[in-house]
Amino acid sequence: MLREYSLAVFAKRDCPTCQLVEPVLHALAARDEGLTVYSQDDPGFPGRVKGVVDDRGLEQSFRHRIETVPTLIRFEGGREVARTEGWDAREWRRITGIADLGKDLPEFRPGCGSKSVEPGVAEHLQVKYGDAGIRSRRIEFGEYDDPIEVCFERGWSDGLPVVPPTDVRVMRMLRGTTRKSDEVVGRIPPNLAECTVEKVAVNAVMAGCKPEYMPVVLAAVEAALEPVFTLHGLLATTYFSSPIIIVNGPAAKRIGMNCGLNALGQGNRANATIGRALQLIVLNVGGGRPGEADRATLGGPGKYTFCFAEDESDPTWEPLSVARGFPRGASTVTLFQGEGVQGFVDQKSRAPAALARSLAMGLNAIGHPKIVQTQRAILVLSPEHYAIFREAGWDRKRIEREINAATVRPGADLVAGAQGVGEGIPAARAGEAVPKFYEDGLMIVRAGGPAGLFSAILPGWLAGRNRLELQPVTKEIKP
Repeated sequence: MLREYSLAVFAKRDCPTCQLVEPVLHALAARDEGLTVYSQDDPGFPGRVKGVVDDRGLEQSFRHRIETVPTLIRFEGGREVARTEGWDAREWRRITGIADLGKDLPEFRPGCGSKSVEPGVAEHLQVKYGDAGIRSRRIEFGEYDDPIEVCFERGWSDGLPVVPPTDVRVMRMLRGTTRKSDEVVGRIPPNLAECTVEKVAVNAVMAGCKPEYMPVVLAAVEAALEPVFTLHGLLATTYFSSPIIIVNGPAAKRIGMNCGLNALGQGNRANATIGRALQLIVLNVGGGRPGEADRATLGGPGKYTFCFAEDESDPTWEPLSVARGFPRGASTVTLFQGEGVQGFVDQKSRAPAALARSLAMGLNAIGHPKIVQTQRAILVLSPEHYAIFREAGWDRKRIEREINAATVRPGADLVAGAQGVGEGIPAARAGEAVPKFYEDGLMIVRAGGPAGLFSAILPGWLAGRNRLELQPVTKEIKP
């Protein structure tokens, strides 16, 4: 007569509950209950049971979706019909049909975590025994090839080593977002190649991101693809500019971004890799290669990465995200078409009006002192400069208004040929009073550490476009 059912137990020696039920396993084996024990760490455990299967490779644990040991499963006709986790005397008796099973044991003991769900293990098992779900084209290389060197040779790098995007790493990265891997984020210029969430994850791995950065990277990509950001033009410009990413809200703190000392510099993984991921997506998905579509005369270090968080520690300060229409507490990315850092020093102005005039002098120099109303700028106010304004009761709007007013100069000083310099505005504007920026041309961000009366100016793209056709873009960060 064929047996109508069979039993399987998944266990490991390194589990007190598994050791507790060892006598129960002996009893089941002695009764010839069709028992198979899959041992995750020691094929000699449990002793005196003939049907022990060595599952140290965890294939069977993976295929049976084991999360806790011990797990008891009953099969009928090859199909699972019941299971229980840990030791629950009532459930073990119901599933086995043995009324007095484990009568000398306590009624209940929780189990231990299965080795198949330990951190870092699940993804490896999915790749080895299941479908990793990765649809991007796989690249094979020789046993003795160095994957990092292969990435260099194939042009997938920005000039620095990248992290090889293995299936396991990409799977882990995709777990940083709730969005489906095949969702199309947009088309990346210059080739307008379709970019899925998975391809974002691949490049985020290469950049060195952690999975929890994925929502920020995705928001940055979506912001960059807004028509008014003009990513294609920014890529192809001969100017210095590239995307600058500013992160606001709880997300910045949650992933450990730097808004303090050295916020615009090296040393913080999130700052460094989020900006790099966007640049690698343009390179590897869109085909934006230096010397080809990328036509920068000199370029700049921002083409590797430029990303930082705003300091929102002062509750009286209106963060950039709020100034751009988002509620307090929202997490956002703001993308700006900018270039490198222009340092600003004023260690003597202690009155807000004097500091505003001083900052205006620095801002008037961006691009060229005689070029006006053709580019935007970000002013990164350090804590010590900001304190001068705060103590005087100046808020964001007052600071912006006073600095903008201080940039106004006589058109006669700015026309082409004035002061013996060919650069300048048309002679017809000689009688005007001309500000450096259009009304919305200056954005202020707080960042930096209390280490000196230094601030920073981030000049914008000198594009010569209508200001309505070329704008910064802010997007909310979503899971």
